[in-house]
Amino acid sequence: MNIAAVVLAAGASTRLGRPKQTLMIDGETLVERAVRLATEAGLSPVIVVVGPDTSFAEKMRGCVVVVNEKASEGMASSIRCGVLAADHCDGVVLMASDQPALTAEHLRALCGAGDVPVGSAYAGKVGIPAYFPATMFRELMKLKGDVGAREMLRTAPGISAEDLSFDIDTEEDIARLSYKKKCIPR
Repeated sequence: MNIAAVVLAAGASTRLGRPKQTLMIDGETLVERAVRLATEAGLSPVIVVVGPDTSFAEKMRGCVVVVNEKASEGMASSIRCGVLAADHCDGVVLMASDQPALTAEHLRALCGAGDVPVGSAYAGKVGIPAYFPATMFRELMKLKGDVGAREMLRTAPGISAEDLSFDIDTEEDIARLSYKKKCIPR
């Protein structure tokens, strides 16, 4: 099966006050890390959806960059852009760039469901990253607002990944990530 990754990177990072996609972790930006993990997981093409004022887009390598001119409408507009770019694929994995605990193994596990959506289970819910088969592309193209595909995942099975509940939204999150990295044995 040909499954694309759609990295949602058009957000304004308003809570952080600067583009979180460009934060460095272990020598790579968060968005570069997301592209690398998607590639390592065997997802192809890797589509990165960016906003119209994104300064890091020209530096992206090994992926397809799609500019979402309507990024201010919310996450659903970025999902629509990514799915449109992946319309020839058998499915997509929707993912963010701000989940530092994400692994290529987890992305691969999401893709084994065939014709049903599968999300990541953490913090008592099922969320992204999440796999959607091509049979659901029409529904994804109808999404509106800033809630993403949350409703479509409400009854979907989830693969446990409690570490994914930690994402980067604030300066405090960056400090917690730095602390966690110092405490994790290498």
